[in-house]
Amino acid sequence: MSADHDHKPKFNSAEGSSRSGGDHHHQQQQQLPPLSRYESQKRRDWNTFGQYLKNQRPPVSLSQCNCNHVLEFLRYLDQFGKTKVHLNGCVFFGQPDPPAPCTCPLRQAWGSLDALIGRLRAAFEEHGGSPEINPFGNGAIRVYLREVRECQAKARGIPYKKKKKKKIQIKPKEEPNPSMQLPA
Repeated sequence: MSADHDHKPKFNSAEGSSRSGGDHHHQQQQQLPPLSRYESQKRRDWNTFGQYLKNQRPPVSLSQCNCNHVLEFLRYLDQFGKTKVHLNGCVFFGQPDPPAPCTCPLRQAWGSLDALIGRLRAAFEEHGGSPEINPFGNGAIRVYLREVRECQAKARGIPYKKKKKKKIQIKPKEEPNPSMQLPA
């Protein structure tokens, strides 16, 4: 017997699962410009959040989603984090570069969560959600992110200082002062 009995159909991922009928779809795909890194990440984040809601017991639809679901999602993501956040009782608490490993948990970094919320906030509105009811723009989310930022900064001994915006002063057009005029 030859090795041909194990022959599996070959699939071209760009054309779908078959060569016939996939050519038209392939031409349509090529006409669209590739998504930017930001757009690709936003799409992945939106799909991940949607899947998270579907996996809830009972499942939650996007129309039922509120800021509490978003907060639970952010806490859920901590299990996949890579940022060491020292607990208050840890000997390395407040040290930016600890000399040895410890058992403190890994968390999502504040910057990652902040960027994620920005992408999800935009995706919500792109999918027809109103800015007024956007659960990603809720004040509770901003408070949570601020607390995460401050907690992580304190735990790592890195004070977070908000960058102050430079104020651009526009000088009003000066009118000549009559007492400063030279005599004619």
